[in-house]
Amino acid sequence: MNTDPRRTYRRPLPPRSGETAFQVVVEQTDLHIVARRDLSVEMAAYVHELRAGLKNHILLDPAFAPSLTPVDVPDHAPDLVRRMARAARLCDVGPMAAVAGAVAQAVADRFRLQSPDILVENGGDIYMHSTVERTVALLARPVEGARLGIHIAAGRFPLSVCTSSGRVGHSVSFGQADMVAVLARDGALADAAATALANLLHREADMAPMLAHAKRLAKRGVIGVFAQIGEAIGAFGDLELVALAD
Repeated sequence: MNTDPRRTYRRPLPPRSGETAFQVVVEQTDLHIVARRDLSVEMAAYVHELRAGLKNHILLDPAFAPSLTPVDVPDHAPDLVRRMARAARLCDVGPMAAVAGAVAQAVADRFRLQSPDILVENGGDIYMHSTVERTVALLARPVEGARLGIHIAAGRFPLSVCTSSGRVGHSVSFGQADMVAVLARDGALADAAATALANLLHREADMAPMLAHAKRLAKRGVIGVFAQIGEAIGAFGDLELVALAD
């Protein structure tokens, strides 16, 4: 059962044969996980560790969390914090823009040996290790349901798909995009890039310059981008879009 009633998008996602789905909630971190076995107890303990490291860093550097621009962090900062800071600098956003993707990857990487197939979704940001192909649904307008998805062949994992929206969700966005989805091998980078690109979309005419910026981010690790604002849809990079059945 989802503790957050807003996460209704999780309900129609049954696991494949041989896999199980479960939820891990630690304070504000709410993860939906698909794996070969239930690892919820171990994962909850690990998420506690991740959050403790992040919260301790924020206590030592109060400017870290509210910053909307890149922040320098020391080499001895927790790995999660350093990953967030690096991604934020690559995309010219604040470090917290990368937190959901960074946590999703940290959990997936930590438990991939216990489950070679492991998908961690953190508020719409996903990191995946998989031995089989997967399709990630794109939910630009929740009232319409997901009509498109990104098909990912088995040989392309590990991979992250992170999203940002100016209309859906609680994350900070300075744009009006229905959705921007970013593919990258680094979860923090995918998350930060989704925020940076969504910030550029205020009207349909912004799609072309946003995609031009996405091409520049490709040199920093972005693999593909899908975006929608109003009736304008744009895509860039190495991604395979597929129609989803009703």
